[in-house]
Amino acid sequence: MNPAILQPNLSPMQPMLRGKVRDLYAVGDDALLFVATDRISAFDHVLATGISDKGKVLTQMSLFWFDYLRPIVANHLITADVTKYPAELAAHAEMLRGRSMLVKRAGMFPVECVARGYLSGSGWKEYQQNGAVCGIALPAGLRESEQLPEPIFTPAAKNHTGHDENISFDEVVKRLGAETAEKLRSLTLAIYKSASDYAREKGVILADTKFEFGVVNGEIILADEVLTPDSSRYWPAETYKPGGAQPSFDKQYVRDYLEQIKWNKEAPAPALPDEVVMYTREKYLSAYRMLTGRAGLAE
Repeated sequence: MNPAILQPNLSPMQPMLRGKVRDLYAVGDDALLFVATDRISAFDHVLATGISDKGKVLTQMSLFWFDYLRPIVANHLITADVTKYPAELAAHAEMLRGRSMLVKRAGMFPVECVARGYLSGSGWKEYQQNGAVCGIALPAGLRESEQLPEPIFTPAAKNHTGHDENISFDEVVKRLGAETAEKLRSLTLAIYKSASDYAREKGVILADTKFEFGVVNGEIILADEVLTPDSSRYWPAETYKPGGAQPSFDKQYVRDYLEQIKWNKEAPAPALPDEVVMYTREKYLSAYRMLTGRAGLAE
């Protein structure tokens, strides 16, 4: 793996934010450059080994979904064509090709908008404790991974010091106002329904996903990454069986490996063996191929 893809160097530009997976650069006053690296995180740590082409999968799946969802909601994309990037980025075109997006700078809402159609992850844990998720009461007797009677909106407060915290819709109303909260809930559920219906036709279950929204020129738009294996829980439909955890198109295999080796989940994070890297890479690519219908990644 090219180490530069794990820690891109766009000298003399400096990232305004270096996240676990992506780096953000300011481009003028009104735009940002999103660069998706091949870094992978687990248990709140970036691992010493990346997953080849992961950044391209995340970027190109987001681009696919931005286009697909355009009839429902506008988005922040300006272009992903490196030949149309500003002149100061020309020297980095090869590194940026296929794994970057030039986007509008938006005023972001401090809430992650989560839609759940199935009972899994933190939702399943919360349901076991009190029979509800984010204040939404659910029928008794549901099993892990079971489809819900209807999709639900389960927002989370962004917490930059650790895991995001599930909150109720009423709490969103307190923070953002009733009109904005209702608009975000409506958009989240409309996008989820459209995407999950499409995915099911492709043999994939979209169990849950999270969206980020912002405001540009007074309009609410979809921003950040969208419907990738890092922001969504995708399951193969052919093996779906409620009553336990499901195989998924994400980094669960990495988490399972780290549990197996009994890593203490403290820095430094361990490296991954080649077989774990290759298997995880194939999981990401499988989701990309099934959902987009494309054989390979754009270069």
